[in-house]
Amino acid sequence: MRPQTLSVIGFGAFGRLAARHLRPHLPLSVCDPAARSNDLPMVDAARAARADIVVLAVPLPHLEGVLRAIAPHLRAGAVVIDVASVKVEPARLMLDLLPDHVEIVASHPLFGPASAAGGLEGHGIAWSPLRGRAHRLLAAFLRARGLQVIPTTPDQHDRDMAVVQGLTHLIARSLSRLGPLPQRLATPSFTLLAAAAAMVQDDSPELLATILRANPHAAAVRQRFLAEAAGVAAEV
Repeated sequence: MRPQTLSVIGFGAFGRLAARHLRPHLPLSVCDPAARSNDLPMVDAARAARADIVVLAVPLPHLEGVLRAIAPHLRAGAVVIDVASVKVEPARLMLDLLPDHVEIVASHPLFGPASAAGGLEGHGIAWSPLRGRAHRLLAAFLRARGLQVIPTTPDQHDRDMAVVQGLTHLIARSLSRLGPLPQRLATPSFTLLAAAAAMVQDDSPELLATILRANPHAAAVRQRFLAEAAGVAAEV
């Protein structure tokens, strides 16, 4: 059997993280016209689409354009995996725009360059197979790398992430706007809160918009949280 090939389309912060951990295991190429030169093969979209496994690490607003560009070039049996922070919309786009002979997985790594600076061991990845059977082998491969593969559906993922990510980023950005946070008299609980905020404060505006706007459940959770916070403040 010939070695599996993999392409990463999008070489931003997460694309670089994925490439660093995947390149020791299989031949890997990168597609990103805006990426700086590196020692990995840089290819165009058509060539990237001919890989056995195609990882889409592009911002959500660019996903539809990328899918339309690669769809005519995907080989039968190829596996396309997205890594967006929301899942309902990417799942819909992939099912609508990719040919029937392509296998599809909607995924969301529950970590990033900051949280996985020490390695992947113990981190989770949300895993929503949409079409095909290769997802089982891929999940086994990820578990062998130390990841926890968490089965879910796109809608359930977005419901959970509306709280997990939506509120985390809302609180983190709000804290950052207060100015420098106290450190000398910080309690352990505040130190943990500040550390959590620091882990996401440098995320791109595109990621923040995806988490707070593109998640169909985020607005309702955010409104409920703000109402509860106002209620607590009014009671004291």
